[in-house]
Amino acid sequence: MKENEIRSFDDLYADVIEAGLCSKCGGCVSVCSANMIVALKLDENGFPTYADKELCLACGLCHMICPHTHTVREEVKSRFNWKDPIGQYADVISAKTTDPAVAEVATDGGVVTSLLIHMLEAGHIDGAVVSMNIDGYTRRAVVATSREEILLAAGSHFGEVPHLEEVGEKYANYVSVLKFSCRDNPQKLKKLAVVGTPCQITSIRNMQALAIVPSDIITFTVGLFCMQCFEMSNLMDKEFIKSRKIDPDEIESMNIKEDFILTLKSGLKVHIPMKEIEEIARPACLKCDYFANDYADISVGGLGSPEKHTTVMIRTIRGRLMIADALAKKSIKLRESRSDDERRVYRHGMISLIEDYAARKEARAEKYRERSR
Repeated sequence: MKENEIRSFDDLYADVIEAGLCSKCGGCVSVCSANMIVALKLDENGFPTYADKELCLACGLCHMICPHTHTVREEVKSRFNWKDPIGQYADVISAKTTDPAVAEVATDGGVVTSLLIHMLEAGHIDGAVVSMNIDGYTRRAVVATSREEILLAAGSHFGEVPHLEEVGEKYANYVSVLKFSCRDNPQKLKKLAVVGTPCQITSIRNMQALAIVPSDIITFTVGLFCMQCFEMSNLMDKEFIKSRKIDPDEIESMNIKEDFILTLKSGLKVHIPMKEIEEIARPACLKCDYFANDYADISVGGLGSPEKHTTVMIRTIRGRLMIADALAKKSIKLRESRSDDERRVYRHGMISLIEDYAARKEARAEKYRERSR
């Protein structure tokens, strides 16, 4: 196929889905529904498929915005002044929430939850695309428009939630792709924050590089550090869990720092090496080399921070402004340190860990891609 030839969903299916690379980010379905084409949908396993092939315009948008086709990767890198190995960043901090209600439900420091609540209440955003906790293990992507809804989405999760498909449907409900009118949307959601994995955020940046909807309503991105996702049913598999003498009903929460951590209702913490978690990872995640969420406004995770703190990598001017505003309003606070020298040493340690995990994921991806060739 020639470089200037437009690819269709058939090409995306061959290049990404059949190749075992699909991250189930939902970006292709989002852009199709937001542009009122509605040719695609997610199947029962979360993979994109035709909803109605006759509606497909063979426009190539789904192929171009996919995080694994790299069609506009160089343009996105240029826009974000990307630097090897983990992208551009202005600062790396360790912080935590000051809100007791957030701290009670947060897995790490609650920075993301408090920041989203602060941005919503300050009018910086109209809503946030987050994963709502349904029954402790199941998550559903929603557009949270209140403090209460954002709180319900607090805590770590590592399963599959196609965030961007929700954005596309929300956009298609009220935006005419020809007139860009919001007359059909009673809530007038024009400014959305999105919390997502590297593949989801990269898909958004690809859309923005091409100036296509629904990316125009996404004004802030929180990128999660990501080694891999997995289906919760695989984690709860009796052989995987019980071989480690863990009762699934006793699991209180999960987290990833330097390893995978299961906190039991008794307070006991079970640490499982990341290598062992590969047993239940989605195959596509093992071929993916995105870790540090290089194109988000801020990248976050527990890696490198002490318990009840969040590591925050501030990447853009907007990211710096929102974090500074939250600090000024005392929605969040920095990790206490005895001196500036101690803070610099701690910062260097966090950066080194992030670079190390990014290198590990890149090496793993190359190994698994080589095996499938």
